[in-house]
Amino acid sequence: MAIAMHEPHVTASEFDALDDVLWQAWSEMTVPEGLRAEIIEGAIEVSPTGSRRHGKVANRLRDALRDHLASGDSLSAYQDINVICRRKVYIPDVCVAPEDLDEAPDPDGLGVASTGVVLVAEIVSPGREAGARDRERKRRAYAEAGIGTYVIVDDFDESGIVTVLSEPDVAKGVYQVETRVAYGIAVSIPDGPVKGFAIGPEITTN
Repeated sequence: MAIAMHEPHVTASEFDALDDVLWQAWSEMTVPEGLRAEIIEGAIEVSPTGSRRHGKVANRLRDALRDHLASGDSLSAYQDINVICRRKVYIPDVCVAPEDLDEAPDPDGLGVASTGVVLVAEIVSPGREAGARDRERKRRAYAEAGIGTYVIVDDFDESGIVTVLSEPDVAKGVYQVETRVAYGIAVSIPDGPVKGFAIGPEITTN
């Protein structure tokens, strides 16, 4: 559910002013338990937290990432943390950021700055709106934020697809490299600090 959005054909300064309004509204919101609120493409979007299946997959992915990063470069995996980018707010199901989050603070202390996030992952929930959010709007938003890798675990794409997106073009809001693999086949992160991490059936299987 989107509760505020940009009007078409507005100037850059009007966009900035509306961003300020959205940020103020978001920072003062009291979100009921079971819901979360993000600022995505000029709208505050309120959506429910995930189902049992959603939570199982997110936990498996987070735990596997933490094991992979255990001897790495002081990074860790997190769930449901605010990722802040120029007064936009994203809450990925899983992300990889510094183990010491003080290394990537946002100015208002409400989350982690997107500049410190190297990977985000979303587990797609049922429904057209949920699918469009993760496959389209967040895909553009994460690319614009310069986050190096975006992983989409999607039960509702064919018979289940893991998509790994990398090499963001910030100016265009697109990922230049896309790899799609059916459930049951492992796919690895191609580059960056999480290079070589594999997402396979141990994460996606029911």
